[in-house]
Amino acid sequence: MHPIRLLSVSAQIAAHLREQLKRGVWTDTMPGVGSLAKQLDVNHKSVEAALRQLEQEGLLAGQGPGRKRRIVAPSGKPMRPTRVAILPYEASDQFSTCIVELQHALVEAGHTVVMAGASLVALAMDLPRIKRLVQQTEADAWVVQSGSHEVLEWFAGQSVPAFALFGRREGVAVAAAGPDTRTAVSSAVRQLIALGHRRVVMICRSERRKPGPGLTERVLLDELTAHGIATSDYNLPDWEETVEGFQSLLSSLFRITPPTALIVGIGEFFVATQQFLAKRGIRVPEQVSLVCFDSDPDFDWCMPSIAHIRWEIGPVVRRIVQWANNVSRGQQDVKHTSTPAEFVPGGTIGPCANP
Repeated sequence: MHPIRLLSVSAQIAAHLREQLKRGVWTDTMPGVGSLAKQLDVNHKSVEAALRQLEQEGLLAGQGPGRKRRIVAPSGKPMRPTRVAILPYEASDQFSTCIVELQHALVEAGHTVVMAGASLVALAMDLPRIKRLVQQTEADAWVVQSGSHEVLEWFAGQSVPAFALFGRREGVAVAAAGPDTRTAVSSAVRQLIALGHRRVVMICRSERRKPGPGLTERVLLDELTAHGIATSDYNLPDWEETVEGFQSLLSSLFRITPPTALIVGIGEFFVATQQFLAKRGIRVPEQVSLVCFDSDPDFDWCMPSIAHIRWEIGPVVRRIVQWANNVSRGQQDVKHTSTPAEFVPGGTIGPCANP
């Protein structure tokens, strides 16, 4: 069951205006903010926010201060219904905030959404299996979550348009969006180094490590090198991506030369790491500092606060809706966009007690 989602006033206005645009109620330009506010009996700020959202979706285009917005969609011509398939990284991701928000936004924009019958993890990122799934799924376009470079390159070569949501999207000729975490990771690593940490380890998925470190992972290695700290596989370890493999990795890390700081890829890894450390009496942050690469609503309830990397979902969702709208009009769209991310320091990092 999806989480209950209550639309803001501006989102409700945007949905109404979107429907009116599809019906061809206006031609060439939109009415002004004041006129719409009066018609809908709402305040000007809510109307302005709704119009900005429709701009971000590619339905409207601004023409400068004091001028009415131009309608981008063909006048009086509804968009061709588009069936968008979402291929999640893991099966549980279909219930994540990002995917749920995306489904709602696509439906509100007039598209049909279908979840793929399997996840990338279940398919083991295996191209023949992914190809069979795509052939068996009735869809006009695909959103692929956290795909490997090889998987995204395969989608780029297909006739059906695809969108890379996160994943190893750099250099791939498909539309793509996700957070640019490089500055945030750089800030986190620099702060850890300033606190005396030299044994900093990042635990991430294999797609982020192979065939070579991703852009964000390179930031960790480059920052350490820039501060005179030698790097190796120790800083970005390989591991078998199972529950047992994760526990084995942590055990090996803390067996001889334990890290003084861990940057952990996603929320699930972070929770498992906390449990591992607690069972062994390893205190955070007194003996090891922890940073989560992800942001989780549960962190708001944690004391001490969790050091993590945060970014906004909204721009990513709106970019995918814009892409789907372009696909529905037969327009090619392979633009890459990035959302800024920031490092949020928390109580899980502290001075290194054992340099």
